[in-house]
Amino acid sequence: MTRRRPTEALLLDEMFSPTVAEVLRTDGFDVVPVAGHPLLAASADVEVARWAAREDRRVVTENVRDFAPLLTTTEPPLRVLFTSSRRFPRSRRNPGPFLEALRRWLHADVERAAAEWLQ
Repeated sequence: MTRRRPTEALLLDEMFSPTVAEVLRTDGFDVVPVAGHPLLAASADVEVARWAAREDRRVVTENVRDFAPLLTTTEPPLRVLFTSSRRFPRSRRNPGPFLEALRRWLHADVERAAAEWLQ
């Protein structure tokens, strides 16, 4: 019998609506949004990264410029899932493509790198 690895816990960066986290939680995934979070809302990226690493969460963000350098400087090590607003435009009216891509990523039973791109 093959044992399936548990899915990763995620932290959605501030550019994403908390509604995305709510929808994924109803699907059974462990997802927390930065937006509206009592400790993280309006925090610097380095603080968000440190919190995520301490809490064993992968940050989902479009902010490559600020988070990529933190991959090598954060202890414990940071994990990031980068995404692009070109590939997945943020839309309150149609978050479906982004949600489906996250669901596929969360369901995939593969070894994960510290930094990945959502496809």
